Amino acid sequence: MSAELLQKIESKKALVGVVGLGYVGLPLLDAFINSGFQTIGFDIDDEKVVRLNRGESYIKHISSDQIANWREKKQFEATSDMKRLSEADVILICVPTPLNDSRDPDLSYVTGTGEEIAAALRPGQLVILESTTYPTTTRDVLVPVLEKSGLKVSEDFYVAYSPEREDPGNIDYSAAKIPKVVGGIDEQSLKLATALYSHAVVGIVPVSSPEIAEAAKILENTYRAVNIALVNELKVLLDGLHIDIWEVIDAAKTKPFGFQAFYPGPGLGGHCIPIDPFYLTWLARKQGLTTRFIELAGEVNSRMPEYVIGRLSEFLNDAGKPVRDSKVCVLGAAYKKDVDDPRESPSFVLMELLLKWGADLSYNDPHVPRIPKMRHHDLPNLHSQELTPEFLAEQDCVLIATDHSAYDYDYIVQHSQLVLDTRNATKGVTENREKIRKA
Repeated sequence: MSAELLQKIESKKALVGVVGLGYVGLPLLDAFINSGFQTIGFDIDDEKVVRLNRGESYIKHISSDQIANWREKKQFEATSDMKRLSEADVILICVPTPLNDSRDPDLSYVTGTGEEIAAALRPGQLVILESTTYPTTTRDVLVPVLEKSGLKVSEDFYVAYSPEREDPGNIDYSAAKIPKVVGGIDEQSLKLATALYSHAVVGIVPVSSPEIAEAAKILENTYRAVNIALVNELKVLLDGLHIDIWEVIDAAKTKPFGFQAFYPGPGLGGHCIPIDPFYLTWLARKQGLTTRFIELAGEVNSRMPEYVIGRLSEFLNDAGKPVRDSKVCVLGAAYKKDVDDPRESPSFVLMELLLKWGADLSYNDPHVPRIPKMRHHDLPNLHSQELTPEFLAEQDCVLIATDHSAYDYDYIVQHSQLVLDTRNATKGVTENREKIRKA
């Protein structure tokens, strides 16, 4: 069976199925379609399915023109009918792996998808998990669910893990340009997965097991979380000494070795960095171990929104105003610049704190026209406000939470009363600098 599937993959006759048509699934589909594969996308959201089949996109870095082209070439269709999973030769799982209210891993999307696959699984298929998770998930969680089909892994079907490395908004590194780490549950699974990805991405990094691949992904994002925590903590210290952390980092990064620049901010956002380190701390607790370094980094980063609101309070106080009843406009709801992805955005924590302090809240984001419904945030039904001179002048403070390139910072500072900058976005503004504070 594996020889037949390998031949299909090598000849690009294998039908590639992707479960989860979001910020990871759609770019992955793009990579396979561009390399000549037929694809089918699965999602439980019927609205997404309808829009995709009409040739419409709902994420910024995959255009409607791209999807219309997929449909025109008959290389893609979307469906919410999970029974059709049996049609795919390869199934890639790209579903969310969030934390629950206790900050423990929530694998319900993975296990739920696994059950849907098991109900349709046939001999000779390859299943690859791409969702970020803790080491042992593929072997100890996904495989037993798939084997409920009555089929046996390594005998009837094949399983691998290859973590997504998508970076929304990064035009230099699309899914096809990022090397793929691949770990197979057995040698044949690794061979099949490696052959598959070799057609669609720039390079393959085969490793000895799914656990190595899972741990590599966690390491990548924990590394970033810890270093961001370092500069966030240093920022608080240097602010007290009236030293500009941004200038310090600019100076330090001139060293051509041994230093990589990380930048402070109002908190962590996105689907990986705020979440992945907690997968390790949870796994450590299960083993009776502690991860004090990682836990400390999480504490530092999670405190940043409160630090920002504290700075805003000081800033308004200097102008003779309390936070309560002051008009505050948050610029940016996306978790990072120039994307439309609001997942885990620190802006939502800032908004909640502002409402708690009694501020008259508004926001603007050219990429996020309205505040979406979220499981962990209870915010009013706000819509992005137009940044007219009159609107800006009415605000007691404008808080820059996301440094989108679309913003004209000279214009914003000119027409605002006060500007609190958490991203060093106003670095190039030369006039009216007395209105600006950094946080």
